[in-house]
Amino acid sequence: MADKPKAKNSFAEQELDKAEQQFKKFDEEVKELTLDRMSAAPKEEVEPQTKLSQKDIEKSKDIYLKPNKIISSKEKFNEKYREDFTFSKEYVQFIAENKEIIGETIELWTKPFPGCNAEFWQVPVNKPVWGPRYLAERIRGCQYSRLQMDESAVIGGNESTVQYMGRIVADKRISRLTAEPVTSRKSVFMGAGSF
Repeated sequence: MADKPKAKNSFAEQELDKAEQQFKKFDEEVKELTLDRMSAAPKEEVEPQTKLSQKDIEKSKDIYLKPNKIISSKEKFNEKYREDFTFSKEYVQFIAENKEIIGETIELWTKPFPGCNAEFWQVPVNKPVWGPRYLAERIRGCQYSRLQMDESAVIGGNESTVQYMGRIVADKRISRLTAEPVTSRKSVFMGAGSF
């Protein structure tokens, strides 16, 4: 942090000290915002972009996703997690949606477990596709917390220059990308009704 500027009178120095104290309080509150507190914020509910009837789902052709690029891992796979890995690599049918840039293909990397390959995926949006469960869960995990000042919490102020500062809080969690399971007779038969 830069050095405190030199003030010519005592009133200005007092104001600089007060501003510095307020800044320190604000800095402490931002540091208190842990990932646990942010993930405790309520999730914003939004309407799905794709509304398909059961008949449309049955008529749609099956699109099976494969990774576009694969980078092999030099780590050794821990056999303790073999059961979890076989469950997460099962193919499930889902509809992916891009909430930030509507209609744009989702591009992302996955590496579900240490020792597994890193895979680059290009997932088409707004149509039923088949992909591994870990890909759908990775897409569902793409969200962020919106931070906002809580105006009800007054932190500081004085008589000469009234300055109130609210506390920063996580307002809500917003999904950037979503992957909703498709329930059709085909997907239930394949054992992929939900994830």
